[in-house]
Amino acid sequence: MTRETDRKQAAENMALTLVGVGMQRMGARVMSAFLFTEKESLTAGDLAEELGVSAGSVSAAIKLVAQMGVIERVYVEGSRREHFRMLDNAWTTLYSRQHSVVDAVLRAVDTGVEAVGPGRAHDRLEYMRDFYTFLINEAQEMVERFERQRAESRGSGSQRRGGPRP
Repeated sequence: MTRETDRKQAAENMALTLVGVGMQRMGARVMSAFLFTEKESLTAGDLAEELGVSAGSVSAAIKLVAQMGVIERVYVEGSRREHFRMLDNAWTTLYSRQHSVVDAVLRAVDTGVEAVGPGRAHDRLEYMRDFYTFLINEAQEMVERFERQRAESRGSGSQRRGGPRP
């Protein structure tokens, strides 16, 4: 196999994995194309060519991946096409955006805690509220710790998978 064939197989495997955890198929393939490209930016045409599909079929997927916060639209001098690139901090951005979902769940849980009296339902709802509150409070510190650890490992030339252990 060639290096290009290996790259394409790994990209398709990543897409299948993303589909397996609930992502829409074309969105997963587009995300994977951004992960595995060496290009600075991609257009819908680039993605269509890479994935072997029509340019129209990738437009909704681009929108989905952009809404997730992992890619952004960029200006490319001399081009009339829309270009997109993956954000350097895509994963911490994606992780942070999931807080809005947790916030909505917490609002519903708070309403539930207030609506029920003492008993099993109250205990379950209170436990759920306490758990998600804890996660939100820890998340920002965890992202900051990750960024520090990553910067330190890059500064020391460490190439170990996963970076240094605390």
